[in-house]
Amino acid sequence: MTETHSGCCSGNNELLLARIKQIASQYKGKPGNLIQVLHMVQGVYGYLPVEVQRIVSTELEIPLSIVSGVVSFYSFFATEPRGKHTIRVCLGTACYVRGGVSLVDALTKKLGVEVGHTTADGVFTFEVARCIGACGLAPAIQIDTTVYPYVKPDGLDEILEPWYHDEGETEGVQ
Repeated sequence: MTETHSGCCSGNNELLLARIKQIASQYKGKPGNLIQVLHMVQGVYGYLPVEVQRIVSTELEIPLSIVSGVVSFYSFFATEPRGKHTIRVCLGTACYVRGGVSLVDALTKKLGVEVGHTTADGVFTFEVARCIGACGLAPAIQIDTTVYPYVKPDGLDEILEPWYHDEGETEGVQ
């Protein structure tokens, strides 16, 4: 799906909700498709607020508690609008012992948001990861698909600045 939406404040909200209803209704009576439907719906709406979860629940004829349970269990589902870019601080063992927590603290202050939230300007969603597979580069952070090795709190401004202007790397190790 190439449709995307940044939230429920758009003038096209009723059309998006109708599209979500249409997607979900195609899977009514077909058990085992909840995660697939939620992925498609999140692709259309951008995230899964309760209003959207309720539509999925109704159309699939399953309790809202089950839909909400799946949404809250899996980290790839979001219940709030997401930023244009996602910052993940690795807190796997190597990154943790080499300063990952200090990066979380510094980013919390710098971005003005707690882990799991999106900056007011909508540029970054801030998350932690249990491992990003860069143990030899610890401590590391990842912005979208770009991994930054040996990160120190005083180096965060230099890393973040290009992303505010969409000049950040799009993949690979920095």
